[in-house]
Amino acid sequence: MNKLIAIIGPTAIGKSSLAVKLALKYNGEIINADSRQIYRYMNIGTAKPSTAELQSIQHHLIDIISPDEPFSLSLYQNQCISKIKEINGRGHIPFLVGGSGLYIWSILENWNIPEIPPDNEYRLKMEERAREELS
Repeated sequence: MNKLIAIIGPTAIGKSSLAVKLALKYNGEIINADSRQIYRYMNIGTAKPSTAELQSIQHHLIDIISPDEPFSLSLYQNQCISKIKEINGRGHIPFLVGGSGLYIWSILENWNIPEIPPDNEYRLKMEERAREELS
């Protein structure tokens, strides 16, 4: 059975610093659960862990994708589950840390997310329509 500790809540309440302290004390590693922190270059408004925090304990799923690359809940869930297994396999405790509810609950409740390819033709059609039409 895989172990996991989740530290969740809104931005800027101290989740990251608490997670670092606990991970250091209990031989843990941190897995990001913030939908913006996965993106490279998005350093303003995301409350990414500080350089000191990143250097003090192993972090996962931060700065893993560029903003112009496609990413989905399914991809996050698969990568996160893989990291949980890797961390447990090393005898460490994974700490799931963040505030993106969709990401968090997909892990904690083990959602079954269907793999559906994007419909680019439909997306283009919708982008051509006025915002008022889509509301």
